[in-house]
Amino acid sequence: MSIIIFFIILSALIIVHELGHFLVAKKFGIRVDEFGLGYPPRAKKLFSWWGTDFTLNWLPFGGFVKIFGENPDSAEAEEVSSESFQSKNRGIQASVLAAGVFFNFLFAWLLISLGFMTGIPSPAGLSVPLENPRTIITLVVPGSPADLGGLKSGDAIGSLSRGNDVISATEDAQLSPQIVSEFISLSPEPITFSINRGETAKEVTVTPATDIIAERPAVGIAMETIGTVQLPPHQAFWHGLKTTWAFTVFTAKAIATLISQAFVGKADLGAVTGPVGIVGMVGDMKDLGWSYLVTFTALLSINLSIINLLPFPALDGGRLLFVGIETITRRPIPARFFNAVNAAGFALLIFLMILITIRDVRNIF
Repeated sequence: MSIIIFFIILSALIIVHELGHFLVAKKFGIRVDEFGLGYPPRAKKLFSWWGTDFTLNWLPFGGFVKIFGENPDSAEAEEVSSESFQSKNRGIQASVLAAGVFFNFLFAWLLISLGFMTGIPSPAGLSVPLENPRTIITLVVPGSPADLGGLKSGDAIGSLSRGNDVISATEDAQLSPQIVSEFISLSPEPITFSINRGETAKEVTVTPATDIIAERPAVGIAMETIGTVQLPPHQAFWHGLKTTWAFTVFTAKAIATLISQAFVGKADLGAVTGPVGIVGMVGDMKDLGWSYLVTFTALLSINLSIINLLPFPALDGGRLLFVGIETITRRPIPARFFNAVNAAGFALLIFLMILITIRDVRNIF
């Protein structure tokens, strides 16, 4: 089921992204010959609409739109036609290339707004009231006592016990992250966590360690008070926009930090995951509930939009960089150089995807 949900999410993100390219290209009178889900070879032509063939292809990870005259060395690019991508000015070309990224942002906004309308988990501190606030584990340090004991991100802590010493949430008082942290820090003895994981109640016993935080026992978790926020449509879209923008800024900073650390050999690539790892995360979100899955899909859409903006060959950002260079130099980039750089970039992306997938598979076993 997790694999099926993953492919549904992946297909939705790809369709939204490529739909952005497709609609903006058609808006400016550029011919689009094919809208493909997956990469060739082609498995089946689904239908034709607005002069474009919509196809299903055998390689499932990805999608594309074949825009007339997009590649500068193709025969169609040399054809004098008002429907060609190359015949349009640089502003229109940039708009077509950036449209996929913009549509992924819009999709994330729509999903988060829909979540606010139906009820979405949100942290304390927003300017809206929380319903049913609970202390939620937001991070489990890999290899920590919490990880080895079986605690997971998204678990809601109901009570903690150590011998006869018990603390729990009540209708009148919440079990705050501060109270939980203080309880754990009092003794290195085993602690039993009573948690709710989605609709399932569990008990997990964890023995705190003293080598995680200096001079006091800890189990290796981060926590936050999270409740449900449900808003009317007009407020949902406004708070959805603010939340989507906050997620976008946070994700952009995290990716920028990862890249900058990679240049000096200090990047933690353990935080990077591929399709196999995402399938596992989809399973966790599915167990926690529909609202978590919607939020996770929105975060994936934001990640896809930012990654595609990176000035790397074969990505939209790389193409935008070429358009910017051509605008400054007022001359086209040689077709041979353009294709060589894009082919090398695409090959590197495939190589990185294979490496990440191998690591994800090893982590499973």
